Amino acid sequence: MFTDWSEALEAESLPLDPTTAQQYAAAARVTARSSHDKHDMTLLLDVLGLPTDPDTLTSLLPLIPETGDKPVTTTPATEAIDVPVIPLTFSNPVQELLDWATAHPAAAVRNRANRITADLAELTERRDTEAAQREAEEKVARAKAELERAQEELRTVKANTRTTGAAPTTFRTGSGRSREELAAIRSWARETGHQVADQGMVPKRIQEAYDTAHQATVRKAD
Repeated sequence: MFTDWSEALEAESLPLDPTTAQQYAAAARVTARSSHDKHDMTLLLDVLGLPTDPDTLTSLLPLIPETGDKPVTTTPATEAIDVPVIPLTFSNPVQELLDWATAHPAAAVRNRANRITADLAELTERRDTEAAQREAEEKVARAKAELERAQEELRTVKANTRTTGAAPTTFRTGSGRSREELAAIRSWARETGHQVADQGMVPKRIQEAYDTAHQATVRKAD
């Protein structure tokens, strides 16, 4: 069915057994009416194997729609194919289409097929890389969770050991003082402006100063 009466009249005026030149001319006119611009028309003519010389293009330019709207076509254009993001082992219809386009005599179709294949390869590589990254992150998260559980169990065991063990014994350090005495010396040293580490040996001079200060306090109390 013709959507335009002028097209119907034009078709009716054509001979039933047209020559090759008439066929080419009719196909070129239809192609021009289905194009967006000169570049689009050139590509379509090239795909169909029609002449793309300057004289032919000049004669067909007035037939391109001026509205710029996409013309209604009865067959889907190659550009409208929605290629899914899948591995390079494509489903048969897509692979057959790419094989057809790769072997096409028109350079524009072959170039488009090469671009699509390259894009699919890049998307496949990116998908695999992101999947591997997610898997590695999940493994790290599981390892951290297991480590936290193990640390919590260790803290629980240590706490139970301290509460159920024997009565605490006063340990003596290398200086002959107990840990409690060293803790008291550190507290006194900080209160009196001395600098002392939280752990390790307390300097001898600070111990002597502590003893002197406490001996003086005892004498005053007496």
